Amino acid sequence: MSRVVTLKINDQDVSGREDESILQVARENGIEIPTLCYVEGLSAVGACRLCLVEVVGVARLLPACATRVSEGMEVNTESERLQRYRRMIVELLFSEGNHICSVCVSNGHCELQDMAVKLRLDHIGMPYRFPVRHVDASHPRFGFDPNRCILCTRCVRVCDEIEGAHTWDVMGRGIASQLITDMHTPWGESETCTSCGKCVQICPTGALFVKGKSVAEMTKRPEFLPYLTMMRNRKSMS
Repeated sequence: MSRVVTLKINDQDVSGREDESILQVARENGIEIPTLCYVEGLSAVGACRLCLVEVVGVARLLPACATRVSEGMEVNTESERLQRYRRMIVELLFSEGNHICSVCVSNGHCELQDMAVKLRLDHIGMPYRFPVRHVDASHPRFGFDPNRCILCTRCVRVCDEIEGAHTWDVMGRGIASQLITDMHTPWGESETCTSCGKCVQICPTGALFVKGKSVAEMTKRPEFLPYLTMMRNRKSMS
């Protein structure tokens, strides 16, 4: 059984198990840390870097989702430095892709959009890249618009860890990274996809969507996330 440790988060005394992350302990104590790639029930990868926090005695910033708590740890989640980093990260996400909210199926139901509002981001100060990315509409039920993808890898993890199909993966490195299905074949030609829709339901933006949805109609099912946790626990017990 994991040992209970005590620590400080934003000068607040809290406790948690030593196998828990800073993010988990913070949320258990009502302390919100922003994330875009983290989903309860899936492995933590620290892809979006929005959950970076300061830990006393550590020079670099650490991802709260992938850093375990320890006895006597002192964590800061709200410094001016962290706010600058988070604004910069969201600006980079907008400038790197083609996020046109006014014509997006997830307009008003997008976690990236919500994050920009929370950070009071009303303009982008970085040059846009305007990448040329083609929509994959080959699947009979769903569509994939890479212009709105932020490479959070939620779809990759849920497809692998929960559904067990591993249809989705990431190809390339750095700025050239992109989501692919089945060794870069069209989604509709995938031999592994079960059409379960899990990837669509946990996509934080309008990158993965249900066909037939018009602007602002693509909502997510809130009951789906607890379901992920339940299925993950069943898998680990089997």
